[in-house]
Amino acid sequence: MIVLDTNAAVAIAMGTDLGDALVMLRNPDERVIAPSFMHAEVAHVMSKYVRGGYLEVSQAVDCARDALLLVDEFRDDASLWTEALTESLRLGHSSYDLFYLVLARREGATLFTLDRKLQKLCDKNGVNAVWLDWNFG
Repeated sequence: MIVLDTNAAVAIAMGTDLGDALVMLRNPDERVIAPSFMHAEVAHVMSKYVRGGYLEVSQAVDCARDALLLVDEFRDDASLWTEALTESLRLGHSSYDLFYLVLARREGATLFTLDRKLQKLCDKNGVNAVWLDWNFG
């Protein structure tokens, strides 16, 4: 099972080199899950791409849709928030990121993320996360 975070989903949807590398690492039979607030995060990222002049609105909508369609099942944030909060405080890391870490830990899943700090945090806490060579491609 894979837990997919927003930056990885957007990279895959946009067809970046790192996104393509994640696609190659995924077994097509593996289920992909994510916290339900990923919808809000993807919308936020896409709005930044439009405001920054990198995408047109229609492109951002298509990219967001593609990113969200990568997920087979969204898990309810209500079941994650308490643990994400307490782990965020214990580990001194963003509570947003901890939703993904907590979900991966609970499910015994591999976290697909491009966030180096989150990858290191997973490593230190026994959660499997994909590490990519930044010079991939």
